[in-house]
Amino acid sequence: MNGSTQKSYYPVRWWLLLTLFTLAMSVLLWRAADLQLLNNDFLRNHGDARSVRVVTIPAHRGVITDRNGEPLAMSTPVHSVWATPRKVLEYPGQLASLAELLGISEKELVQSLKDRIGRDFVYLKRHIDPDLANQVNALNLSGVYLQREYRRYYPAGEVTAHIIGFTNVDDNGQEGLELAYDAWLQGVPGAKRVLKDRLGRVVENIESIRAPEPGKALSLSIDQRVQYLAYRELKAAVQYHQARGGSLVMLDTKTGEVMAMVGQPSYNPNNRNNLKGEYYRNRTVTDVFEPGSTLKPFTIAAALESGQYLPSTTIDTRPGYFRVGGHTIRDIHDYGVIDVTTVIKKSSNVGASKIALSLEPKALWEILSKVGFGQPSGSAFPGESSGSLTSYNNWSEVEHATIAFGYGLSMTPLQLAQAYAVLAAGGIMIPVSFTRLSDPAAGVRVISASVARQVCEMLETVVQDHGTGGRAAVRGYRVAGKTGTVHKSSAGGYSEDRYLSLFAGMAPASDPRIAMVVVIDEPGGSEHFGGQVAAPVFSRVMAGALRLLNIAPDDIPAFSSQVMASTVSPDHTEGLQ
Repeated sequence: MNGSTQKSYYPVRWWLLLTLFTLAMSVLLWRAADLQLLNNDFLRNHGDARSVRVVTIPAHRGVITDRNGEPLAMSTPVHSVWATPRKVLEYPGQLASLAELLGISEKELVQSLKDRIGRDFVYLKRHIDPDLANQVNALNLSGVYLQREYRRYYPAGEVTAHIIGFTNVDDNGQEGLELAYDAWLQGVPGAKRVLKDRLGRVVENIESIRAPEPGKALSLSIDQRVQYLAYRELKAAVQYHQARGGSLVMLDTKTGEVMAMVGQPSYNPNNRNNLKGEYYRNRTVTDVFEPGSTLKPFTIAAALESGQYLPSTTIDTRPGYFRVGGHTIRDIHDYGVIDVTTVIKKSSNVGASKIALSLEPKALWEILSKVGFGQPSGSAFPGESSGSLTSYNNWSEVEHATIAFGYGLSMTPLQLAQAYAVLAAGGIMIPVSFTRLSDPAAGVRVISASVARQVCEMLETVVQDHGTGGRAAVRGYRVAGKTGTVHKSSAGGYSEDRYLSLFAGMAPASDPRIAMVVVIDEPGGSEHFGGQVAAPVFSRVMAGALRLLNIAPDDIPAFSSQVMASTVSPDHTEGLQ
């Protein structure tokens, strides 16, 4: 009985276990089918959360070129090293080799990762060269990754630094035209969905979400050839005269386009390590100064516009000085009784002051205001200064007199160049542009054509024999311009040994195409007059620019006689100002 009972018991238990096992397998198979085929959203979502990522596709910044299509700023692809700190710190043995490649100590790297342990994304080094990127990638380190980015490169270096500016490590404009046109140059990053492995490496591109949109190209008005010429000559002059700095700006008088703009000291935008911030500013548009005698042509323009004066009207400048409101205004020499043209040619402070005082203050102020003094040039360059021109209602008699020869107001080199471009354009004010124009903006008449022409003819005498600007002459071309030598202001008045040396002018004078201003700040040595320091720079740059731009000579007889002559006549420096 017991034996048969035991025999019948085993099959029952076996079938029971088999049934339970079959039921369990059925439940598991059903659950697997349910999760894999029917209700798979949960697993898919959790799987995607661990392996599928949306990553950004960087868009390169728009290229900046000169007017002839030569690149001045471009973005090149580079890699940056980033990490997830907690993953990297799980394998401390790999940090020594990584730190060595990144050029930092292992201790510094470890501390940096520990300080940001809670983050999933930390940059270790930005914008590394391709060789270093390959070496980092070859280490195959857990938690360390490479990300493709773009780095801005400036082929012309410091030649165009002040006008182009630069971007930061995130490719955002920080200075110059990079900042002014940042929205135009910026691209729109794209996005894609990728599959990553457990180490965070991309193993498959799943789909493109949004294609990157590159930034727009920007074509500037400057000519790189002329820009380099201006840079070279200005830098040489600043070094030769041991000056504190200098500025040069050149405008196309027909369109208002900036053909060249340079400043000293400059900097290399490709390597800004250990540079002073003051080097970054574009002195041509940010620094203001009193223009000195370079303002006299506009005093004369106001006199001619009033109808009280002609170029031949005489002015008594004897005995070379006169008193105004307790102040003495002086000339370098007693020029005696001279006409208005000679006031410009000899740069007579006495003559300019007497002319100004004979005019209503409003008449002089209106001319100065119309040609752009006391207001921005409209170039929209970041940090541009408007200078200062006080209301004529507040002028004292001495201020009325000294403004006539460029003291008591301030301006930038760009404003002064724009004003001379007005004279060159026959009295038309044309907006300044840093971009190449296919259709130049219409100008506004601010000086009558006859007065502008007469002033230009007077300015030609400055560069001729016995004028103050003989060293600004250019062989084969008629040049019109004006020298300026300004005592810099200091505590309690004006310094006796610190000067600004200036020359402003245009060529060819028969039909001016280029207006240019040269400013040398605090020249050292024995020479400091504008005719000695700034005029030669003007001559060399203007001569090269006229040739590079294929502008025909307008003084062929003079050019032929100079070529035939065996010697060059000495520069006339009498009365340099």
